[in-house]
Amino acid sequence: MERQRILASEDMTYEIEDTLKRVKERKLDVLSDGATTAVVPDGPEADLDNHAFFENRELSHLKFNLRVLSQAKNPSHPLLERLMFLLIFSSNLDEFFEIRVSGLKKQLDFGRQRPGPDGKYPEQVLKLLHEQVRAALDEQYRILNSDLLPSLAEEGIHFLQRHEWNEELIRWTHDYFHEDVLPVISPLGLDPAHPFPRLVNKSLNFILSLEGKDAFGRESGLAIVPAPRSLPRLIKVPSDIMPQGDNFIFLSSIIHAFVDEFFPGMKVKECHQFRVTRNSDLEMSKVEVEDVASALQGELHSRRFGAATKLEVGKQCPEALTSFLLDRFNLSQEELFTLDGPVNLQRLMAVTGMVDRPDLRFPLFVPGTAAALEEGSDIFAAVDKEDRLLLHPFESFIPIIDWVRQAAKDPKVLSIKQTLYRTNESSELVEALAEAARNGKEVTVVIELRARFDEEENINFASILQEAGAVVVYGVMGYKTHAKMLLFVRKSGNKLRRYAHLGTGNYHRKTSLLYTDYGLLTADEVLCADVHKVFQQITGMGKKIHPKLLIHAPFNLRKSMVKMIEAEAEAAAAGKPSRIIAKMNALTDPVVIKALYTASRAGVQIDLIVRGICCLKPRVPGLSDNIRVISIVGRFLEHSRVYYFLNQTYQVYCASADWMERNLSNRIEVCFPILRKKWANRIVTELEAYLSDQAQSWELQSDGEYLERLSEADESIGVQNLLLKELGQV
Repeated sequence: MERQRILASEDMTYEIEDTLKRVKERKLDVLSDGATTAVVPDGPEADLDNHAFFENRELSHLKFNLRVLSQAKNPSHPLLERLMFLLIFSSNLDEFFEIRVSGLKKQLDFGRQRPGPDGKYPEQVLKLLHEQVRAALDEQYRILNSDLLPSLAEEGIHFLQRHEWNEELIRWTHDYFHEDVLPVISPLGLDPAHPFPRLVNKSLNFILSLEGKDAFGRESGLAIVPAPRSLPRLIKVPSDIMPQGDNFIFLSSIIHAFVDEFFPGMKVKECHQFRVTRNSDLEMSKVEVEDVASALQGELHSRRFGAATKLEVGKQCPEALTSFLLDRFNLSQEELFTLDGPVNLQRLMAVTGMVDRPDLRFPLFVPGTAAALEEGSDIFAAVDKEDRLLLHPFESFIPIIDWVRQAAKDPKVLSIKQTLYRTNESSELVEALAEAARNGKEVTVVIELRARFDEEENINFASILQEAGAVVVYGVMGYKTHAKMLLFVRKSGNKLRRYAHLGTGNYHRKTSLLYTDYGLLTADEVLCADVHKVFQQITGMGKKIHPKLLIHAPFNLRKSMVKMIEAEAEAAAAGKPSRIIAKMNALTDPVVIKALYTASRAGVQIDLIVRGICCLKPRVPGLSDNIRVISIVGRFLEHSRVYYFLNQTYQVYCASADWMERNLSNRIEVCFPILRKKWANRIVTELEAYLSDQAQSWELQSDGEYLERLSEADESIGVQNLLLKELGQV
């Protein structure tokens, strides 16, 4: 995809810095104004069900991945970070085929094709996806081979092809093959007694054509060599063999070099790597709640062998062998992708831990921490004094972990309740919750076992907590628990006082250094009482609850968002100031999109910061003239969900939910107001800073394409870098 630019004026490049300067000075009262110039279209009402007004969900998803891939070409990024963006694209694309493409294929297989709001049927979408993915993979390997690998070689980081091996290296690789590879690989000759094997999802394999007969007189002509996952895909050459720089060899190169030794007395005519991607979306029937864990454990094994969705082979693989593989995996020619390099690029991520080159990585930073939340501080006292707002990764996530640790030891804390969707593999939070349970606290943890690709880990965490004496529940069947909530009940004199943490992201220390998310620490009585009610609803049974401040899905989140959008439209129609700013990962819900279109026609200025999928089309004359959509793609994954409505009592809301059908209808989500004007002002100012970004943002056009918004200045003016300087310690 050719890099496209919108050149901004020089003045605009400094607007973001000025905005953040005002954040620090706390002099900008953005909640008191909001008047904007908007276009009010003439003419008849638009048909909001018109397919032309909606972008296809899957095609929009792929466009986000293309924006990630484009970062691999960005000379402003350090070299190893560019390589990481290239590999993240591979990882994202795998999951896209495992979940989204497999869902489209399933509709075809069962004859249940249904068009989306854009009017396209799965068959049409798949054809477009395959065409675009094929072009994207060609571009990915062009970037790798023509740009990144030569640039890395100039920096002394070499990925050696077989033709580059000298005699000493050939001897070393041969020894490595015999000592580390040959003993653990089981080659599989194909004949009636050895049918085509079940190959694991995304595993590295080789298909061989053979000539000659084996010891039993067999002459099948074909064999499969699977590479066990226990073997590293990237091997570092010892410095005594090659002392200059960092030198690496792919496992696939070693297997290629000595593959004939698997078949003594026979001739290997062809040897080609391949990899199959399979459907990995777990499906569970509506079993009883107590059976969820065991049912999931059974499903996890089947994930490795789901229906194939994509076959990748080396570009030299002949048509006869690719046709044979396509037939075995029940795939069409359209689902075959030939690659100019390793078929399992994602495993190249290991290189970042194998070279010590901080000069080729993003500069290290230390997230900022307010003095009242530093290690050893009384966090309950700090939150008693005032609500605290954190923006990760620019501000540290550690105070949240410290708060749970403090609560586990505090004799005044009587109970702790928490939701866990994803957390890191050696979770300090799980340890702290287990300690609290062992110390006699009433600990209740809602663990979402169906958090995709974290199911097994979450089952293990559930066992640890149960053994410690905590009450563990698995949410509500049919509704993933995606809300991010933590609640403490603590004695305060003769009374009980509640404290809560509400966030837009997971309780995951590692991703808190990579994802942008807001977190609120509060002791507000009404808000904490609402959190308590939601926990009761999840863990117990009863009729619908009615929180006073919290908005929660699947009950009233969509309805509330639409009402707030409509209120802005009514204000605009009455000639009053109006404004909507919303930041999220994805926007797909047709009901919300139609409400935004209606508000735009009424004259509301709407700014959407949508990182990934966006099915709304902005700047369509007479429909969405007043809607702007930008996507920020940079060092950190933009993950926070924030909504601002000028004409609401509480104008700023943070949430765990995107504006997607699944979040609004099939998940347990919470959306919470920012009650303190000080913090609401700060959030809106930071949103305005995102909107002013000219260094790492893309603007969505009315035709569904994204144009990169670039200034003449360097990337240091980007909003993420400026927030790091403002809130963190670089």
